[in-house]
Amino acid sequence: MNSAFDAAAIRARAEVAITVALEAGRETARFRRDSNFGTLAVENKGLQDFVTIADKNAEQAIRDGLLSHFPDDTFMGEESGGRSGEGGTWVVDPIDGTTNYIRGFRHWGVSIAFVVGGKVGIGVVYDAAEDKVFHAVRGGGAFKDGLPIHVAATADPANALVILGHSRKTSFDDYLAISKRLHERGMDYRRMGAAAIDLVRVAEGAADLYYERHLNAWDMLAGALIAEEAGAMVAMPAVDSLLMNGGPVIAYSPGLAGEFAFILDIEELAAVPVKPSSACARRFLSPAPRQS
Repeated sequence: MNSAFDAAAIRARAEVAITVALEAGRETARFRRDSNFGTLAVENKGLQDFVTIADKNAEQAIRDGLLSHFPDDTFMGEESGGRSGEGGTWVVDPIDGTTNYIRGFRHWGVSIAFVVGGKVGIGVVYDAAEDKVFHAVRGGGAFKDGLPIHVAATADPANALVILGHSRKTSFDDYLAISKRLHERGMDYRRMGAAAIDLVRVAEGAADLYYERHLNAWDMLAGALIAEEAGAMVAMPAVDSLLMNGGPVIAYSPGLAGEFAFILDIEELAAVPVKPSSACARRFLSPAPRQS
């Protein structure tokens, strides 16, 4: 990791990001509760690709909240754009699952990642369904409202629950073929529409796999780190490539590695091996207290 970002610098950023994600998430949820469809100012960026005034307001609030504390960091947001910098870069999706948000389906969240030296150093995800914040610092474990979380120990495919995402940039026939193969192995599956939340469902053991063939970096980076730090096997392209072009992500319970090996073959990726965090690493960022 960049020598300019020692443990104290990363810890400070993580603590601010947790607070910012919670505040932005709660305000965005309040705005939706108090609004009707007309006041959301929905714009269409493409087929089933929407943005609302809430996305824009939340991203500005997150940008202001982070950069007011760390003005030398760079910022890359889904709505306002930006590029990664030579120092550290915040990569943000203010509402991951905008279609769900618009329709009042509370499977959406706020995703904040901090990238430095070509790696994700911090991942923070606000989960609107539970009004809770997930976070991880590389090497320090994964937490939900300050309490440690771990992936499921599922080993029998007949007991597995998987979440599959689908982008219109990829083949729907391929998506159906993968769904069919998993179904034939006895697994149940879902498609929920918010990658950051789907990834933390793997991290907390509620699901055994999340896979999507194409996502943008701001959709996946925070959740992927949280899943990895919770003990998931995670496979995705290099972070620098994802920042430029997006790509696939695969996160799954280690006990089912053999069942999901064919997905790694499809994407020509190797999973990051599970490494137990040391006591020293876990002191890198102690669990954050619940923000009220």
